[in-house]
Amino acid sequence: MTTASTIAWDDTVLPFQLDNSDIRGRVARLDGVLDQVLSQHDYPPAVEALVAEMALLTALIGQTIKLRWKLSLQVRGDGPARLIATDYYGPTKEGEPARIRAYASYDKDRIDPTGHPFSQIGKGYFAILIDQGKGTTPYQGITPIAGGSLSACAEAYFAQSEQLPTSFQLTFGKSSVPGGQEGWRAGGIMLQAMPKASPLANPGEAPEDGLTTADDLLNDDESENWNRANHLLRTVEELELIGPSVAPTDLLVRLFHEEAPRVFDAQPVHFGCSCSDEKVRQSLSIYSAKDIKTMTTDAGIVTADCQFCGAHYEFQPETLGFEATDGPDAKP
Repeated sequence: MTTASTIAWDDTVLPFQLDNSDIRGRVARLDGVLDQVLSQHDYPPAVEALVAEMALLTALIGQTIKLRWKLSLQVRGDGPARLIATDYYGPTKEGEPARIRAYASYDKDRIDPTGHPFSQIGKGYFAILIDQGKGTTPYQGITPIAGGSLSACAEAYFAQSEQLPTSFQLTFGKSSVPGGQEGWRAGGIMLQAMPKASPLANPGEAPEDGLTTADDLLNDDESENWNRANHLLRTVEELELIGPSVAPTDLLVRLFHEEAPRVFDAQPVHFGCSCSDEKVRQSLSIYSAKDIKTMTTDAGIVTADCQFCGAHYEFQPETLGFEATDGPDAKP
């Protein structure tokens, strides 16, 4: 039974709705995909934890959006963890998995191995970017780093930018089943008030601390439903989120049976990168032949490595830039 439950729910996001509370949500389990994301790099434990939390948030948030192409989450700070970036690519066809990739930039010499991972970010901002593809204008929303966790930053973003009360309960880390290898596992639940709550927000009155909360957005009845659902959410245990013995459907019944939970089709999530030879060439197309020469190695080639997946690319310098004298098919 343990094996069957693990296989059935690994790397999936399950949408649901609480009909009695007018709240929607997602349950996510990341297992193999998180291992693949983190195995691309040799991050310190604090940075690994930040990437794991961001990847889990990305899976939960990405599945709530009618996405034609890409959702990106970014955290930039002035601390030793300078950048945490994740991308979620929506399925291109019905039944296909979504894809996630993640990357971190950090100052190894400044990382505090005894400090809380979130403290490694310092002051900065949390951003959500939505790109629906060619012919559309990308959207970007930003909120300051605050609240003590990346999930708190995401909650603040939805309250301020979307006027949607949102809450997360997450857990992640390395674990293993008896007789199995150690690996990364992450699980989380996202709750969000239905969008009709948005008109209740008053953008003309900023809260004293600058961060909008659910209480600023809901009327009395909605606030009662929201507070009740979140009280139930906070009773979830870590093993229920990442353990192999409790399926997400059973967990929803355990937590919210009085709220009439209704589930929809689960969305599989895989690790996936969008880098390619063509995209690297395109990114270098703005440079002159003189610029390309400065990038050329002693071996007479230009190299590039994908920060997300580690893919290595090599090019003949004369095939790059807006002054290229040879076609892209020339081999190094």
